[in-house]
Amino acid sequence: MADIIDLSAYGPDFVADPHPYYAELRAQGPVHHVRIPEGQEAWLIVGYEEARAALADPRLAKDWTRAGITLMGPEEPVEWEFMNMLDADPPQHTRLRKLVAREFTTRRVEALRPRVQQITDDLLDAMLAAPDGRADLVEALAFPLPMTVICELLGVPDIDRETFRAWSNELISPTGEEESAAAARDMSVYLAGLIEDKRQAPGEDLLSALVRTSDEDGDQLSRQELLGMAFLLLVAGHETTVNLIANGVRALLRHPGQLAALRADASLLDNAVEEMLRYEGPVENATWRFTTEPVEIGGTVVPAGEFVLVGLAAAGRAAERFTAPDTFDITRETRGHLAFGHGIHFCLGAPLARMEGRTAVRTLLDRCPELALDTGADALTWRTGMLMRGPHHLPVRWR
Repeated sequence: MADIIDLSAYGPDFVADPHPYYAELRAQGPVHHVRIPEGQEAWLIVGYEEARAALADPRLAKDWTRAGITLMGPEEPVEWEFMNMLDADPPQHTRLRKLVAREFTTRRVEALRPRVQQITDDLLDAMLAAPDGRADLVEALAFPLPMTVICELLGVPDIDRETFRAWSNELISPTGEEESAAAARDMSVYLAGLIEDKRQAPGEDLLSALVRTSDEDGDQLSRQELLGMAFLLLVAGHETTVNLIANGVRALLRHPGQLAALRADASLLDNAVEEMLRYEGPVENATWRFTTEPVEIGGTVVPAGEFVLVGLAAAGRAAERFTAPDTFDITRETRGHLAFGHGIHFCLGAPLARMEGRTAVRTLLDRCPELALDTGADALTWRTGMLMRGPHHLPVRWR
């Protein structure tokens, strides 16, 4: 077995810009046995074709119990946040996705467009009122837009959103085991209360629909499944889009030629968002997969019962799929990028994230013709962990 590569040895530069390190790994091979900065050993896939195949390989389970892996102590119950479709395999995954997919149809997403535009306009009104012409784009737009949309969609009261953000940040980018466990407990109590409120007094929101939904056979989500689904939709429903907007706007502002091209031709917007997703996508690595048997990936045999990380960011910069992959080019052919995954776990909310991202970028550029970064690239701090990719803050100025 090859030596384990300790990713923490790369230091803070790896967090600030992992792409050169992924390129170095790709040059050595598509699959590597690594130790991630959090200490877990895993097999990291950095090749494009290998990543795409792995995302659709049923031998790489999402349910860790199928691989004989223990994520929690033997005395601990199964945690509610794992009772969702992202951590399930068929037939359970098929069942859960079927019960929720009807709420994410193209028609439903399109119906949200006017409200997304209104929220964007209101947020930019507030941002542009700053007397010094400066703001943190994450705080002013990238976070509150998708957070407001998903909370309204699910029916989460306004007063709870900042608290939920703190819990979500701790679970996605943990600062410690105790802190993460406390956030999970607090979120569980909150979501259980919210679900019970919807059961007693249902509204027109998505969470109320999930409480009462059933298929033709009368199948319904259990209490634990409702908790898991609410957690997944709330966290995934805003975390991805926050980083899509922040990373995408940063990429545009760091490439003035591309920014000028987009300003000159608004028809490039859809492709520009796809290039943002490829070039600096919001999810660095897909959530854990587990080998249920020995699996050969890119010429490397990964033993049974192992953790596997599929590198979405690494695949997006793979030269075997994308010409000049480190070049940000909003006119390139972007088909095949893996920013939203691939296979049965392809992101259910991708149409909503794309629509929010396009609305935010278009409106921001329309209203801020002099928009520019207000800090050097080295001054940014980035979210830690191997899951999400995005800056904590993005200072901008517009005059």
